[in-house]
Amino acid sequence: MANCFPKHEGQSLSYWLQGVRSNPLLDHRTTEELPKEADVVIIGSGATGAITALELFSGPNPPKSIVMLEAREMCSGATGRNAGHCKPDQWRGFKTYQSRFGSEQALKILANEQETFERVVAYIRKYNVDCDLWVGKTLDVAIDEQVAARAASIFEHFRAAGGNVDHVEYITDRTEAIKRSRINNAVSVFSWDAASLYPWKLVAHVITTCLSKGLNLQTWTPVNSVSLSGVSQNWVVSTERGSIATPTIVHATNAYASALLPEFRNIIQPTPHMCNKVVPPRSWSGTKALENSYGVLCPDGALYSINPRATSDGIILFGGSNPGQHALLKYLQEHPDERTNDGLTNFAPVTKAVDDFIQSEFAGWGFASAPGEGLDYSWSGILGMSADGLPYVGQIPGKPGQWICAGHNGHGMARIFTTAPGLVKLIQGGTWADTGLPECFELTPERLQRLSKVDSNGLHHVRCTV
Repeated sequence: MANCFPKHEGQSLSYWLQGVRSNPLLDHRTTEELPKEADVVIIGSGATGAITALELFSGPNPPKSIVMLEAREMCSGATGRNAGHCKPDQWRGFKTYQSRFGSEQALKILANEQETFERVVAYIRKYNVDCDLWVGKTLDVAIDEQVAARAASIFEHFRAAGGNVDHVEYITDRTEAIKRSRINNAVSVFSWDAASLYPWKLVAHVITTCLSKGLNLQTWTPVNSVSLSGVSQNWVVSTERGSIATPTIVHATNAYASALLPEFRNIIQPTPHMCNKVVPPRSWSGTKALENSYGVLCPDGALYSINPRATSDGIILFGGSNPGQHALLKYLQEHPDERTNDGLTNFAPVTKAVDDFIQSEFAGWGFASAPGEGLDYSWSGILGMSADGLPYVGQIPGKPGQWICAGHNGHGMARIFTTAPGLVKLIQGGTWADTGLPECFELTPERLQRLSKVDSNGLHHVRCTV
């Protein structure tokens, strides 16, 4: 894969980006010209970049100047292209995490997701953020006997290891599972609290707050390279519009990290995933609209994530690694240059899998849709797939002053509200213990060296494992 930089033109417009076309933040530039220097340069304007800036401004001895560089429109990467979930994994990934990192770390990983969910909801409520927040029960639904058996085994394994499941409702009666989930082939259901939201609007609120504190946001300013100044100990961030000297760089670039940090090639691998917008028919609207978000567990590790936007317009958004994603991954193996192409839309196997699912599993949906109903549109986003399934948080080995929080594996909304503040603790001179994060998230020379030996085909998306 020769080019890990973001696609400059022809990107698909996500549901979220379609809804904010008149928002001036999309192409905001605080100053006409780039400043020549800054205390901190943040590369990326998604959730990681925004929360990092907010934490830096809000902490002790805040930097006098922070410049945020965005290659395209504000928040037009993964945060602006996801399916809108903030869903903490409460059991599903435990066995995989345990096999890789041990029981203690596996428990900490899942506890961190719960903490992140609580922080996101608390922030939105505290500041009354207009971002379509929904908090309610999410349902993990197994639609196959073997999948249900594997899910039950993982759930009980998690409980036996000391995992807290008091807040998780587990339904094993098939009739009740179908009634509760409204999915025809439901075998079992797990239910717990989660959220959905308009992620772009949440990030816009955070960045607007940062702008009031002095942030200099520069959109449509791709970074070409980072080099060490020959005159001082500063880094030089080179863009198409000029260069900025700075002692501190935060790489909030997720899937695109290796474009500027070649040591992350194959350690964070860009991987397109598709989301689909579905307009429910009258039989699934109004008083009959979906009231829960979903993770539908399918054979072969496939997953449909479903966000019905229950407190807003009722549009149903499908994400996740649905069965058609296997065909997309095969396509990417044959066309590796497409790994950063978020212009992909309506990829037939993914779209067909969604259409087949709603026709076969949503009782009473109906095969014929009136004009304006049914599967409407799909778009793509580029996931930052981590070689060990976990994010990288910390200073870049051998590059003092360069920091990273990336590799979110398509699960950033359940991690960034704790990982980005944790990174800021380190930037401010704190210890790893000060971050409160699982130790396995820390970027260390040993972890980087170990994972550099992992073939890219060994990358895993562990949250879909059952």
